[in-house]
Amino acid sequence: MQSNEFCALILAAGKGARMQSDMAKVLHVLNGKPLLYYSIKAARDTGAQKIIVIVGHQSEKVREVFSDPDLIFVEQMPQLGTGHAVMQAGKALEGYQGLTVILCGDVPLLKPETIRCLIKNHQEACACVTVLTTEPPGPHAYGRIVKNRQGDILKIVEHRDATEKEREILEINTGIYCVDTPFLFAALAQVKNDNQQKEYYLTDIVEIARREGRKAHACLTADYVEVMGINTLDELTKAGEYLLGDRR
Repeated sequence: MQSNEFCALILAAGKGARMQSDMAKVLHVLNGKPLLYYSIKAARDTGAQKIIVIVGHQSEKVREVFSDPDLIFVEQMPQLGTGHAVMQAGKALEGYQGLTVILCGDVPLLKPETIRCLIKNHQEACACVTVLTTEPPGPHAYGRIVKNRQGDILKIVEHRDATEKEREILEINTGIYCVDTPFLFAALAQVKNDNQQKEYYLTDIVEIARREGRKAHACLTADYVEVMGINTLDELTKAGEYLLGDRR
């Protein structure tokens, strides 16, 4: 019988330039609480054994706001992409053999049952990495999920690096993952920054899994709003409306 135990890793280092403020994106307030509060609560409510928060921009301020003793903070300076962010947690997760669920500090609407579904899907598929995916209405600039005929993921292509044909794919990457922890850090050690942004993409671990003959799986969630990242003040307002509607 497989264990449902996992550690949560929350990416919360970004500045959020499109929020029209110098304040760290995860400190912007949604219905009276900072954005990061919701990701931490989702991790706790799902039963995370350990919660690691990757901070960068205004890291001291984020630590002050979230001074809970059960949180482990790891600094990412400079910020060189999502893969680089996760690499910083290597020491905090050293020797851990279980699952790591990677969450985003700017995705406040994610429900614990969706995280549980992601973990269950990952285990049932016998995958080493499972990506939470969705199909939002276009046009958009999200990374596309490229699959084979069996439905396994071959790679995730960032919008800016995608061909015209790849941009026609409906299924996109939410930035939320369930990964076997030993594989995660072994794969990240192989990630390179040879892309337009010169960043280390976490998405590259999918191609590494395929190259090693391992299974990369997609867990499709129907509610694209639930997994929406907050990048603008308008999106923050829409998320507030969604939360209010959820309580009625």
